[in-house]
Formats: sequence, C-alpha cells, structure tokens
Amino acid sequence: MEKIKVLLVEDDEDIGEMLEMSLQANNMSVDWRINVVKAQESLRDSTPDIVLLDWMLPGISGPEWVAFLKNQEENKRIPIIMLTARNSEEDMVSGLNTGVDDYVTKPFSIRELIARMHAVIRRSSIEEEKTIINLGALQIDPESHQVSLNGVDIMMSPTEYKLLYFFATNPNKVLSRNQLLDNVWGDNVYIEDRTVDVHIRRLRKILEAQGCADLVQTVRGFGYKLVSKNS
Repeated sequence: MEKIKVLLVEDDEDIGEMLEMSLQANNMSVDWRINVVKAQESLRDSTPDIVLLDWMLPGISGPEWVAFLKNQEENKRIPIIMLTARNSEEDMVSGLNTGVDDYVTKPFSIRELIARMHAVIRRSSIEEEKTIINLGALQIDPESHQVSLNGVDIMMSPTEYKLLYFFATNPNKVLSRNQLLDNVWGDNVYIEDRTVDVHIRRLRKILEAQGCADLVQTVRGFGYKLVSKNS
C-alpha cells in the first residue's frame, strides 16, 4: 500500500516529534516543518496527500496560511486538518470557516486523528474526482476521463491521460521523473526513467496536433511542468 504523504506544520518540538513517530509507525510519510515559510518550501517540492496544521505558529498563523493556500489553484484542493488547543465552539467555527477540512483540539488521541485523516482524504478524493479541470485551452472531466483542447475532444491512452491529469492537478509546478513515475505508474512498479520521456513525447504530439505544443515544457536538469496562465 502506498504511504500517505503528510505535511506536518507544528512548532512545538515535543508534539511534532510525537506526531512524526506515530504517523510513520502507521505507514505514513511525514515531512515535518516548524513554520509556514518552511512549509511553503516543502509545497514547492511536492504535493502532500494531507496537511496537519497548528493554529498558533511563529510569524504567519495557521488560519492565515490556509486563506493563502485556498487562493492558489495548485494547492487549494489539498485537504487540511487544523490542530489546536483552542477548544471553544467559537474558535472551532472560526477555524472551519478558514476552509480547513477538519478541526482537532489538543490533546487528542492518535487513533482518532488517523481515523479523521483517512476520512478527510476519502472525502477529498471523491470531490476531486468530480471536479472538472479547466486550464486555459485544456479541460479534463475526471468522471468520464474526457479530455478536450480548444473545445475539441481528444483521444489518448490511459497512461497519457494519467500523465496529463497529474500535470493538470499540479499546474506550473516542476515535476521530476521520479515524481511522475511514483504518481502515474506507482512506486511499486519498476519503470525506467526513459519511459517517462517516451510518454512525454507521445503526449506532446497529441497536444501539438491541437496547437498546444508548449503546454508541457521541459525544465532542464529538473523535469517537466504544465504551463497554465490560469494558475
């Protein structure tokens, strides 16, 4: 089973260490950051499956960062659980109104937190599958797996579709070959790096036929990215 990728943003060393160890023991990959600046750096490198976010952080607070993320096309669909010692109903309502998916008060049970994480990820996956992606000339309907460019329906193989869908859900973000391999083919399957290049070339031929050759670009030394002016 593929590990759930967690971005943990917590400045309390004891809580952060406890959460990191507990989540790792439950087959999760944890990237622990102590403030929003560090967390933002992490997001530039990879997209987590879920964010666990403390309310009170040095500099920019958790709610302030949530408001920022929800205005970013590439990050607004990442599920977020707020972790906080604020336990009044007013605080809870205020926290949920920022756009987070759940609100967990400290102290909390690890078992309950993990159950809530799985629930939030499941809800997020269902919502994401129903969301039509519109990026300039590109439109993807995840329910029907239909792709259109400039209003013209496009036929492509399942692999090309998965590749384009992963690019479209991470617009303007440079994705390495390893990231593409893990997310399109799965990290339990052995595929050579050059396989990615072959499928990228096939995808570009499809895009080029509709006048969108520059949609997927090479970033030399790093990987590839889908360029969207809508993000």
